[in-house]
Amino acid sequence: MSIKPINVGLLGIGTVGGGTFTVLQRNAEEITRRAGRPIRITMVADRNLDVARKITEGSCRVTDDAFAVVSDPEVDIVIELIGGYGVAKELVMKAIANGKHVVTANKALLATHGNEIFEAAQDKGVMVAFEAAIAGGIPIVKAVREGLTANRIEWVAGIINGTTNFILSEMRDKGLAFDVVLKEAQRLGYAEADPTFDIEGVDAAHKITLLASLAFGIPVQFDKAHIEGISNLDAIDIQYAEQLGYRIKLLGISKRTEEGVELRVHPTLIPTKRLIANVEGAMNAVLVQGDAVGPTLYYGKGAGAEPTASAVIADLVDVTRMHTADPENRVPHLAFQPNAMSDLKILSMDEVQTSYYLRLRVQDRTGALADITRILADEQISIGAVIQKEPGEGEAQADLILLTHQTREKRINAAIAKIEGLGVVAGKMTKLRMEELGK
Repeated sequence: MSIKPINVGLLGIGTVGGGTFTVLQRNAEEITRRAGRPIRITMVADRNLDVARKITEGSCRVTDDAFAVVSDPEVDIVIELIGGYGVAKELVMKAIANGKHVVTANKALLATHGNEIFEAAQDKGVMVAFEAAIAGGIPIVKAVREGLTANRIEWVAGIINGTTNFILSEMRDKGLAFDVVLKEAQRLGYAEADPTFDIEGVDAAHKITLLASLAFGIPVQFDKAHIEGISNLDAIDIQYAEQLGYRIKLLGISKRTEEGVELRVHPTLIPTKRLIANVEGAMNAVLVQGDAVGPTLYYGKGAGAEPTASAVIADLVDVTRMHTADPENRVPHLAFQPNAMSDLKILSMDEVQTSYYLRLRVQDRTGALADITRILADEQISIGAVIQKEPGEGEAQADLILLTHQTREKRINAAIAKIEGLGVVAGKMTKLRMEELGK
């Protein structure tokens, strides 16, 4: 007796869609052995019919109407790879309403509308799987949601945007300015023509929002994330950090504290001896700290046709296995049972506690440092290290670098405002956050 295949409708056959089609065909036998029944793409929607026909070679129906796919009674699972929040949201909601499971790589959609989407899926008894939405091919969703179930997760910190990591690696290696490296990244295809989402930290914020929900069982709250990108990062700070034993990475960070959950994306100094500090180029890595297991690190390709397809297909197999299971016994979308979600608040950046790297230009005269350290002491900020650079030939100013111990962001901001008001300080101070990421 042959088991009926599971029928899949694919929305978007671009890079990831094409990769999914290829890998599913190439590893069909293996995937069937794992899933217990064949998984086949029976319908593809794409605006570019020629490309879709070329890739599928007549093996399935091709249309330019995505709504035809989510409404087709033969389709069991819909893969959404269109991206964005507009038509993608409509299609996902329609697929759910029609009783179809959804597999998506769309972090922007889930980070902004996830609560509504997961609730609709819950009501309909279908699954929305999104392994491919975070860190490409790295199975981080499954690790946090299922592999680490026993743990009270303390924090998650990740390099979850390959474009920015590539740019920072190049800036450090070659000592080049941000703008120069960005152009190079665009030429090599690591950065989009409009790189805003990546370089300003929005893409990483979508992903850390989802990871925070999986780690702490809170609703997705992208609007409460603090987001800073790397476009204002100065090459000199990368060099100074290096001299001090740190690397600068754009991190998505979420921590559970007694007061609430920190949810933030910003350039961060990490000790060079940490494994995650040595993740170079377009690679991704996520560090998760659990109370029982300690720190666990997940590393791999965060983008690309086949790495992302790997995650999409793993989700397809999961959904296929669970397709006939009683919805009450499935793994919950956000790791915790929907009726047991927590209302832990997301902390504002003012309340966040971390340590800081401060750089300022100071007049080379007696008493300057004393004035600065007094202001920090008034704000109860203690200093871990002070590095005073010699002024260049014929210069009256020198770079002063301060590393602080842990303090609250609002204290550091108050201190900076006062220090910038001193006559001996030229221009604005540079403030970067530091994380030890170790016990």
